[in-house]
Amino acid sequence: MLYAIFLLAGFTQGVSGFGSALIAMPLLTTFLTVKTAVPLCVLNSIIITISLSLQLRRHIDWRRIFPLLAGCLPGIVFGLLVLKHVPNIILRISLGLLVIFYAAYNLFGSARGKIKREKAELSRRWAYVAGFCTGGISASLGAGGPPTIIYVTMTRWTDDEIKAALSIFFLITSIFTALGQAAGGLTTPLIMHDFIRSAPFTLLGVWAGVQLYNRINRQIYIKIMFWLLLIMGWVMLV
Repeated sequence: MLYAIFLLAGFTQGVSGFGSALIAMPLLTTFLTVKTAVPLCVLNSIIITISLSLQLRRHIDWRRIFPLLAGCLPGIVFGLLVLKHVPNIILRISLGLLVIFYAAYNLFGSARGKIKREKAELSRRWAYVAGFCTGGISASLGAGGPPTIIYVTMTRWTDDEIKAALSIFFLITSIFTALGQAAGGLTTPLIMHDFIRSAPFTLLGVWAGVQLYNRINRQIYIKIMFWLLLIMGWVMLV
């Protein structure tokens, strides 16, 4: 089960450039606690984003990424405190609501984002807000992508620039989050053991997703994933 989850998560991010944690976390929490699933998901996120960042390094623009990072670091500190002290049931409900919100936004509200993208460039101030929210959610729930993904999709960046920015930003975010979790005693030997076992399947999923990047209908695949996320988020709440 663990291997299949990270195979699917890696494949999803290889195809779309995002979404591995959003796929993995709801599935992992069917048999793991949130406080166990989060560090495991963060460690696998590092593997995924290293692979994608190397492939997309030509499209990385650090001037766009720095504001996200500046907001992210204090968010990570806040998120680590939440993960360590907030009860598991509250974290699980919060993750379910996050997954439902993000899936619904993409299924029913993304057209509004496209209109804004055509009219004007989004203020850079929102990058700091998106970065802080991503840091906080990544450290506490392991699935911090939605705030930054929503932000970048409302900019005028090209698809390659968006995918490159997300990959390098999530890589740096994941590294700092993993270091913070290790320092706080949240990353146990058992989690490291599961990470070592699942990492090859994660890389295989990324490789398969990249190979099929231009060969499958990405829009249909991503839409199916969002419907599945909507269902998984609802199951988590129920």
